[in-house]
Amino acid sequence: MRLHFWPVNKRINIPPAYYPLWLLLKGLAALPLPVLYLFADFLYFLMYYVIGYRKKVVEQNLRMAFPENGEQERQRIAKAFYRQFADVMVEILHLASMSREEMLRRTTFTNPEVLSRYVEGGTPVLILGTHVANWEWSLSAAAVTFNFPAEGVYKPLNNPFFESYMLHTRSRLGAHLIKMKDTLREFVAKRKVPRVVALLSDQTPLRSEINFWTEFLHQDTPFYTGAEKLSQRFGYPVLFLDVKRTSRGHYALTFEEITDGKTVHGLSTEAEFPVTVAFARKLEAALRRAPADYLWTHKRWKHKRPKS
Repeated sequence: MRLHFWPVNKRINIPPAYYPLWLLLKGLAALPLPVLYLFADFLYFLMYYVIGYRKKVVEQNLRMAFPENGEQERQRIAKAFYRQFADVMVEILHLASMSREEMLRRTTFTNPEVLSRYVEGGTPVLILGTHVANWEWSLSAAAVTFNFPAEGVYKPLNNPFFESYMLHTRSRLGAHLIKMKDTLREFVAKRKVPRVVALLSDQTPLRSEINFWTEFLHQDTPFYTGAEKLSQRFGYPVLFLDVKRTSRGHYALTFEEITDGKTVHGLSTEAEFPVTVAFARKLEAALRRAPADYLWTHKRWKHKRPKS
C-alpha cells in the first residue's frame, strides 16, 4: 500500500518507508511563517557559525564576483547571504501548505501587463528566472495571479521521495511542471497554446553542454542557451523576472522584456546568443543591487574557458 496525494491533475506515490518523513515535513510546513522564521534564525547560526556549510565556496565566489569590495564588506555579504538563505529554506518548506490567499499577500507582480498582453493575445511567453531571493515561490505566484497556465521546466531529483515531495509542493497551487528532458516535446505539442513557461537559466551547465561564454561579474562564465534556442525556433517572447525582497516573507516580481520574439532590446540580433547576453547583464545588475540574495553556495565558476 502507498500513500496517495493529489496536486494538480497528478497522482504521486509516497513509498511507505517515507510516511514518517512526509508527515513531519507537512506538519512543519503547516506552521505559520513567523514561527518558521524562529527556526530559520537557528538554521542561520548552525550553517554559518557551527557547520560552516559550503563556506569556502561562498567566500571564493564573493572574492571572484566582487574584487572591488574589501574583505570586511564581503564578510558582511556572506553573513547576510546565510540569513536570507535560511529564510528561503523555511519559505520553500512552507510552500507545501500555503494557501492561494497567502501567496497573493506575500507576492506582488509590479507590472503584470507586460506578460498578460502577450499571453492574452494568444502568444506563449518564456520567462527567464534566477536563483535570486526566493526562486521557488515565483511559479506558484504566477499560477495564482494569472488566469492562464503557468509552467516550469525542472530537473528531477534523484531521491524518489524528495522528487515526489517537491513535485507536489511546486504544483499544488496550480503550476504545471515539465521535466527538462521533455522540454522540446512539450513545446512542439503545445506550440500554439497561450501560456507562460519559466526556466531557471543562471547555473553552471555541464561541461559537455557549454557552447557559449560571456563576461559576468568579472569572470568568463558559461550560460545555458536552451531558452534562446526555443525562442528562436518558436518565435516566443522572452522576459526576465526580477525578484526583490521587500520585507521578510514578501517579494515584488517585475518583468523586463528581453525580446518580443523578433528583436532583442538593446543588443544587435547579429551578436552570438543576444538573448542570453541580455539575460546575463540583467542578472548581474540584480546581484550588484542585492548581492546577498543570490545562491552563492553553487560553484558558479567551476569550469574554465578553454584557451583559443
